[in-house]
Amino acid sequence: MKFINHCLPLLSLMILGSCNVKKTELSSSLKNSYKNDFYIGTALSADQIEEKDAKVDSLICRQFNAITAENIMKSMFVHPQKDKYDFALTDKFVAFGEKNKMFIHGHTLIWHSQLAPWMEKIKDSTEMKAFMNDHITTIVSKYKGRINSWDVVNEALNDDGTLRKSVFLNTLGESYLADAFKLAAKADPKVDLYYNDYNLEDPAKREGAINLIKKIKAAGGKVDGIGSQGHWNLNSPSLEEIEKSILAYSALGVKVAFTELDITVLPNPWDLKGADVNQKFEGNPKMNPYPETLPDSIQNKLAQRYADIFKLFLKHKDKISRVTFWGVHDGQSWLNDWPIKGRTNYPLLFDTKLQPKKAYNSVMQLKEVKE
Repeated sequence: MKFINHCLPLLSLMILGSCNVKKTELSSSLKNSYKNDFYIGTALSADQIEEKDAKVDSLICRQFNAITAENIMKSMFVHPQKDKYDFALTDKFVAFGEKNKMFIHGHTLIWHSQLAPWMEKIKDSTEMKAFMNDHITTIVSKYKGRINSWDVVNEALNDDGTLRKSVFLNTLGESYLADAFKLAAKADPKVDLYYNDYNLEDPAKREGAINLIKKIKAAGGKVDGIGSQGHWNLNSPSLEEIEKSILAYSALGVKVAFTELDITVLPNPWDLKGADVNQKFEGNPKMNPYPETLPDSIQNKLAQRYADIFKLFLKHKDKISRVTFWGVHDGQSWLNDWPIKGRTNYPLLFDTKLQPKKAYNSVMQLKEVKE
C-alpha cells in the first residue's frame, strides 16, 4: 500500500477550530469515515476532560464519537474513602460526552488494580459484598441513562485462562463475577455491560474468557459484550488469532469491542505482552531506540499494521460495536513509561504535535477505496 499525506492540510486546519464545525470540514475524519461501521473512540486524560488545551479538545471532537475515561473513573479516584465518593471529574467527563453527542463508556467498576488503599485491606466476605453493592449501585445509578456502556469487570483472568487471585476472588470466590454484572444490570437495566481484558487473542486466555462469560450468563448475569484491549505490537497477535477471537466471542451472542487499542513499536522486554500495570522493567538504550523521532521504515510498518487490522475490523463490522484508541496522541500514551520508564513510543494515529501520521492515512484510505 502506498501512503499519502493528502489529509495533512485539512487536518491542520481542523485542529485549530472549536467543536462546533461545519459538516464539510468533518468529511475527512475517523468518526465520519467509519460512522456506518462502528464507533471510533479515544481515552481522555483528566486535562482533556477539563478541556485545558483547545487544540487537543478540537481534535477529539472532530475525529472521535466515543470516549472512555483513561483513569478518573477507577476506584482509587472515584471512591477514595469508604464513605466518600468524588464525582467532580466524572461529572465533567459525562458532560463532555453529552455536549458533543458522543457514545460514553464507563471504565471500570471492578478491577484488582488502582484500588483505593482501604479496599485492598478488605478481608471479610461480608464487608466485600457490602462494598461491591454500594460501589456498583451508587456509580451506575448516578449515571443511569447517561453512560452508554460499562466495563463491569476488568482483567479477572490470568494469561492461562484461570481466574486471577485478586482481593475479590480471595474474599468472595467466583461468585463475585456474576454478582457484579447482576448489580450493574439492576442499577441500570438498559446500559450495555462488558467484560474487559488484554491478551484475549491468545488461545488459552480466549478459552478462559469464553468459559467465564458462559458461567456469568448461566448464573443470571447480564453480559452484553467483551472488550478486547488491543495492546498489540507490530507483529503480534496474528490477524488469524484476532479473527478467531472475534468469531468466538460473537458466537456467545455478545458484542465485540476493541477498547484500548495501541500498537507499540518498541522492543518488548522478555517478550512481554498485554497490559499488566504491575510489571516494571529496568531498561537500556537498546530498549529506547527512537528517543527523538520514528524512522520512516517503522512509520510504514506501523501504517501497514493498522491498515491490516482495520481491514479485518471492517470484514467483521457486523460483530464489532466500538474501536477505541488508548489515548488521543503519542505524547499522551501510557506506553511512553511502561514497562520501562522514560521510553518514547509512537503507538497511536496522531503524533505529539497532533498531526496525523501515516498510520492515520492508512486507516482512512481503507474507506476511500471502498467508496
